Amino acid sequence: MTEVIYVSKETLEQMKDELHRMKSIERPAASRAIAEAREKGDLRENAEYDAAKESQGILEARIKKMEGDLANARILEADEIDTSKVSILTRVTVTNIATKKSVTYQIVSEKEADLKSGKISVTSPIGQGLLGKVKGEIAEVKAPAGLIKFKIDNISA
Repeated sequence: MTEVIYVSKETLEQMKDELHRMKSIERPAASRAIAEAREKGDLRENAEYDAAKESQGILEARIKKMEGDLANARILEADEIDTSKVSILTRVTVTNIATKKSVTYQIVSEKEADLKSGKISVTSPIGQGLLGKVKGEIAEVKAPAGLIKFKIDNISA
């Protein structure tokens, strides 16, 4: 699964910082927790040891996933974005045809998605439905609530 992840420079830095924190702070803490639990005696009946080992395993999986994501990350600069159609990192203003409500979304990678700040994932139903559409076009989005139609009002970087 070597899927390219397009991110902004800021998100790439956040990912690097998180990986560094996991390796330099969380990993040693997990090792200390295992050592402390090991000192408490019989490992066959030591729930604290089992929990510490499980926690370490989860942390190592997170580290491995983050390393993979960083290896596949590509920075997309604002001046490289094609605003003739909806693509990753574009801001798109759409109007819900049924409700006449207008909203602006930025199409981002899964790592950057945050609905509260108007950033939706390129892999979300709305993100997928809007991709490749041009200004004035109607996008039909298959959402859990049913089919939603959006009119593309504007596309910008």
